[in-house]
Amino acid sequence: MAKVLLIDDDRKHSELLQAYLKRFGINLTCAFDAEQGFRKLSREEPDLLLLDIMLPGKDGFEICREIRKSSNIPIIMLTARGDVIDRVSGLELGADDYIGKPFEPRELVARVQATLRRAEQAGPTVGNLQFDGLTIDTETRSVSVDGKMVDLTSMEYELLVILARRHGRKLSRDEILSELRGIDAAILTRSVDIMISRIRQKLGDSAKPARFIQTIWGRGYSFIGIPTTDA
Repeated sequence: MAKVLLIDDDRKHSELLQAYLKRFGINLTCAFDAEQGFRKLSREEPDLLLLDIMLPGKDGFEICREIRKSSNIPIIMLTARGDVIDRVSGLELGADDYIGKPFEPRELVARVQATLRRAEQAGPTVGNLQFDGLTIDTETRSVSVDGKMVDLTSMEYELLVILARRHGRKLSRDEILSELRGIDAAILTRSVDIMISRIRQKLGDSAKPARFIQTIWGRGYSFIGIPTTDA
């Protein structure tokens, strides 16, 4: 049974979700503020975090920022506000997905299941994707640059693999979002730009000229890493 932690100060709604998600094989643990949430995150070691933005004390953005300093646990942000800026902000901080309140519980189940699949999916066992200075191990889902391990969220890893497996091909934002399965492409094509920026920072690829990911102005992105003989 999948373990999910919900940090939300709405106790009644949290209890209802707890009962509903159990029907789909999801064991939901609830916390009602940041302090309790961090405690349960450490103790319970959940597979995924549902994080409400509007919380007393530390809000969801602050919690997400702190968690991403030490953990790549999949995070789905819950926002009561419809502003796109809230969703963009969550993605910029490292959230894997978002869902707006009020939402249908069945939609939440679908988002949770999709995000967990991305996190657990090992992908085809084709060994390493090897480029000059960059190694992507598809069996362990690990990434290293110049011999140093790089911590990527499940969404960031998926995006990098999509680009790397299409080496030299120009991919539009819509094509990338379609393959990622889970972000609302109709609203947030900008989410690709946000994730690409985060990946570049983590790979040390922010300087020009690009080493691994090239922006194709007006089109999208292309992976330009130099394959080695082991690729």
